[in-house]
Amino acid sequence: MLVLPSSCLTLFPVFLPCFLFSATPNLLWKSPLQGCGCFAYLRVELGDFMAFIAAGNILLEYVIGGAAVSRAWTSYFATLCNHKPDDFRIIAHSLPDDYGHLDPIAVLVGVVICILAVLSTKGSSRFNYVASIIHVVVILFIIVAGLAKADTKNYADFAPNGARGIFTASAVLFFAYVGFDAVSTMAEETKNPARDIPIGLVGSMAITTLAYCLLAVTLCLRVPYKMIDVDAPFSVAFESAGWGWAKYIVAAGALKGMTTVLLVSAVGQARYLTHIARTHMMPPWLAHVNAKTGTPVNATVVMLAATAIIAFFTKLDILSNLLSISTLFIFMLVAVSLLVRRYYVSGVTTPVNRVKLIVCIVAILVSSIATTLIWGTSDQASWIGYVITIPIWFFATLALKISVPQARDPKLWGVPLVPWLPSASILINMFLLGSIDVQSFKRFAVWTGILLIYYLLFGLHASYDTAKASGENKDEGGFKNVEDGTVSSQNDAL
Repeated sequence: MLVLPSSCLTLFPVFLPCFLFSATPNLLWKSPLQGCGCFAYLRVELGDFMAFIAAGNILLEYVIGGAAVSRAWTSYFATLCNHKPDDFRIIAHSLPDDYGHLDPIAVLVGVVICILAVLSTKGSSRFNYVASIIHVVVILFIIVAGLAKADTKNYADFAPNGARGIFTASAVLFFAYVGFDAVSTMAEETKNPARDIPIGLVGSMAITTLAYCLLAVTLCLRVPYKMIDVDAPFSVAFESAGWGWAKYIVAAGALKGMTTVLLVSAVGQARYLTHIARTHMMPPWLAHVNAKTGTPVNATVVMLAATAIIAFFTKLDILSNLLSISTLFIFMLVAVSLLVRRYYVSGVTTPVNRVKLIVCIVAILVSSIATTLIWGTSDQASWIGYVITIPIWFFATLALKISVPQARDPKLWGVPLVPWLPSASILINMFLLGSIDVQSFKRFAVWTGILLIYYLLFGLHASYDTAKASGENKDEGGFKNVEDGTVSSQNDAL
């Protein structure tokens, strides 16, 4: 992935959808499903089917994100050893080039992370605490030392690929925001989730965005963008500037940081799979928690095994594009579910207002999809289509604001400027999808097809059985706690 002088701008279209995605599900903090994040939220608002499709894509996010970081780990390790990344990979000429650079080090890293994640959550947290301090020190070193050799001439060509290049980079940059929702899976382990989770999510997202901007600006000021190395940009940037000693500090810090990312991801994704398995949409044995270690061993091993297999075969650019489609799709679903939550309550919303809500949401979605198709298929200079689609989106959102009363107000805190922010998030997510290549959409379609087949053959029956059991429990005067591993209720979730 090439870093350009305009890279800092690519973060701004990304921040709003990421904020809504991370913040919205945590309104479920009073629910028995409080640790399920986005999955529980979508299950309550859009039903089991959409929740399962979203859950499958969330798990895909974690697997692909972990695989990509594992392969990047190999790249920085090679730099630390004064080698090229392919020196540590096995080139299989019989396989397509995108899948023929086999990476055994990425698999080994995955195995080590799996062992750490399985042994102890507290031990993992202590390791992450120390590693995070080291990582922050290295980031500060990169920024300060990098700006010491800054050359403003490198910014003369600020956006060499124009607006399309900026938005294409934004679509791929969603890769960097994967994992924030993992914080919500730790809600059960916080003392005051209503306060701590939102502060942790929004605060960490703001800090991370600022760090991304500073690092991108520093890199481009230090090295012309055409000379930036794709595999280990910061290490090679310092070496090319005559600071060979600094590349070892940067590479070591990057390895430490990526190890932390992998460990946090391993803990979060295992808990996500555990929560989904507790609904029986996935095999219940995945929800087993080891009595001795207190960790979901089965879920951890399964997720990291899938991560290791993909990391072994697949190149980074393939992973990043597929990951972005999955992420944008989920972000869009969360924004839609927020509109449903605010404007529809069974027994409160009148039939007329329900129809208005459906018409407005459909108009928002259709206009957003049309805008995406125009962006993805037409010439950049063409603007006629936008004159039609953007006003439709605007007036559909305005109609929702004016003609449909909100059926539910946030009890503690909530996303402001509804329906404008969720509607804008839908438009941005759909728009950025138009910047991703066709092959990635084909891979996404294959994965979605697999999810549909699994849901029809297994997940649908599990949902029916769970709903039936839930009804029986309700008749008996209470609900079984989802943590006990059989059924769950969302009736009092919000």
